[in-house]
Amino acid sequence: MSKSILVVEDESSIRKFVRINLERNGFKVLEAGSGEEGIEIARNEKVDIVILDLMLPGIDGFEVCKVLREELPNLGIIMLTAKSQDVDKIMGLEYGTDDYMTKPFNPTELILRVKSLTRRIESSENINEDTILVSEPFKIDTYSRKFYKENCEIELTPTEYAIAKLFVENSGKAFKRDEILNLVWGYDFVGDSKIVDVNIRRLRSKIEDDSSNPNFIETVWGIGYRWKIRS
Repeated sequence: MSKSILVVEDESSIRKFVRINLERNGFKVLEAGSGEEGIEIARNEKVDIVILDLMLPGIDGFEVCKVLREELPNLGIIMLTAKSQDVDKIMGLEYGTDDYMTKPFNPTELILRVKSLTRRIESSENINEDTILVSEPFKIDTYSRKFYKENCEIELTPTEYAIAKLFVENSGKAFKRDEILNLVWGYDFVGDSKIVDVNIRRLRSKIEDDSSNPNFIETVWGIGYRWKIRS
């Protein structure tokens, strides 16, 4: 079944451009010209991924992302920004976006990023025989795509879930940033590896007792990260 993409962008020419390219690749496309309209559509329609412009009339993309993450944590979000400063990209990731692109962008790159995020969402939805992964005090139910700490559910984005699942399935293994990028985002991802660090920081803030002194996701200096084996 084709994924449903919501494009939240106030410039109609850009919305049309994005829509044409997405539909050519088999996606169903919905459109919104403001953040308020985008939130309303996401609440009432079956949406898998939101392509979200940062600079919107009314509430901006950051605020829209915050609302969508609180209400629809399984939603995939790609933020579009006309600004090239790293701070805007980092802020978008901190608010919960899965990816970002800077305008003007190549439509082929946008499609690759949408497909990469689609694979992450589909992977998190796949049912397999070993439906429960355990690494105390955590448990991952891969059937329902739920993550628990001490039997209390923690809401994770599709990207955070994919990273957590990768770590738990490979406890003790040190992953380079590029390995995480390839295994979670996909080998055709063309973005910055900083996206790994931001998502790790966001994941730590949700699962660690003290994210500044992590006890589960360890930093392996000069390499990357690993999930600590519990004794």
